[in-house]
Amino acid sequence: MVNTAAQLPDWLRRLYPFEPKRFTTPAGAMSYLDEGPRSDEAVVMVHGNPTWSFFYRDVVLGLRGQMRCIVPDHLGCGLSEKPQHWDYTLPNHIANLRALLESLQLRRIHLVVHDWGGPIGLGSVLPQPQKLGRVVILNTAAFADTVVPWRIRLCRAPLLGELIVRGGNGFAWPATWMAVSNPMSSDVKRGFLFPYDSWANRIATHRFVVDIPSGRGTPSDEALARIEQALPALRERSVLILWGEDDFCFNRHYFERWSQLLPNAQKHLLPGVGHYLIEDAGRFAVDAVRRHLENVG
Repeated sequence: MVNTAAQLPDWLRRLYPFEPKRFTTPAGAMSYLDEGPRSDEAVVMVHGNPTWSFFYRDVVLGLRGQMRCIVPDHLGCGLSEKPQHWDYTLPNHIANLRALLESLQLRRIHLVVHDWGGPIGLGSVLPQPQKLGRVVILNTAAFADTVVPWRIRLCRAPLLGELIVRGGNGFAWPATWMAVSNPMSSDVKRGFLFPYDSWANRIATHRFVVDIPSGRGTPSDEALARIEQALPALRERSVLILWGEDDFCFNRHYFERWSQLLPNAQKHLLPGVGHYLIEDAGRFAVDAVRRHLENVG
């Protein structure tokens, strides 16, 4: 898979004007952005499924003039390699991100997390709470819950789910209109779908859905339980909860759970904004994240 800006099509480079770097894991190379001033303090933005670092492009453009921005593509996602025989589970994604962050020797980490990026990002940093700075929570969960929309449950079905997600692109493609309230431009839509253009390249898209914790005692269930137990540490941090109210998946139920867990967090519930809230809320979302993270130390 292409992994440098020079190899990306011109239309994508205009939206994603970055030069990705590579980090080698035992299972394959991860692509990641490292933008902004060199520092041992950085904002780490962690994406979910079926997105990639492209999701954070406008946040990076808004922050990189003053802060170091680290934005990985999970293995199997974005411009990272997509091994076909790797165990795509939450503990392994956490291990990859933790290894990347350790290689960068960061003293302080400010987190922005969305969707699967919540448990992966928090699971990577919470074991070292002394490194954790400010946190931005965007339509995600990092705790066990039973609210799973039927459309996602369908994509988990044995055999049929894989045919839908990997064969028909029936997860990433519908998200380009189901995850927003305002239609995307054709190039933005192409940008979200660019890495997921074949059965092989959609492997993580499907495996993430299969790996949604379901209380059956899997390694991912156990990892999520450990993350949930550590979440009270966030009460000692400056946290912004920025939430698209029209998210069909991470709906208001999840916003209320975060609000109960973190009663002192700054909160914005955005009506008319879907799961891809940075697309729908645009400059408001970018500015809210930037204001929360500026003057960190």
